[in-house]
Amino acid sequence: MTVARRVGLLGGSFNPAHGGHRRISLLAAKTLGLDEVWWLVSPGNPLKPAKGMAPLSARFAAARRQARRAPIRVTAIERELGTRYTIDTLRKLARRYPRIEFMWLMGSDNLAQFHRWRDWRGIARAMPIAVVARPGYDAAATASPAMAWLRRYRVPPAELRRGTRSAPALVILRFDPDPRSATAIRRDDPQWAERRPHLHLRDRLTRRRIDAHSETGAS
Repeated sequence: MTVARRVGLLGGSFNPAHGGHRRISLLAAKTLGLDEVWWLVSPGNPLKPAKGMAPLSARFAAARRQARRAPIRVTAIERELGTRYTIDTLRKLARRYPRIEFMWLMGSDNLAQFHRWRDWRGIARAMPIAVVARPGYDAAATASPAMAWLRRYRVPPAELRRGTRSAPALVILRFDPDPRSATAIRRDDPQWAERRPHLHLRDRLTRRRIDAHSETGAS
């Protein structure tokens, strides 16, 4: 019998991607027994303002640099799927890749506002969720409406690692704090996206071009 590949999904604007994203992805993969982590670089996050958002090509290029020589696949597949909300993305990914066991990865800052996401209970029912604790957000995450509902489904990491638990399932991962943040990078280097070349990139999952001349999705 063929063993299904196990893939963690980390979504976000990656504005820009940094070493903290890489670190938590690798630690989550090791802890949960994932074969790979896919970074879903969002064309546009409905919960974040468009002001200050770098072009997709710049964000994709930064993510590719951070993912080098690691079991991390950077993709802008949401652009091809035509999805804007996570629940729609996850449903389409499950249909497109039926032989992959997916797990949703997110930080505790996102858990604190998870109840604002479209059909967040549907996300929880679609696949197990692993939350990476982040300093300063634990109290808000613990007190959130989403956590009040998800708490009954909390399991230890070893249970998800064995692949014996179906969704809903929640794991809280605690690693040594990482101070890096995209907000701090943008504050210290507001022109980061303008100085770095990001031409002639290709999405290794969809095989479509991602560059400054294809922001609208031309292949």
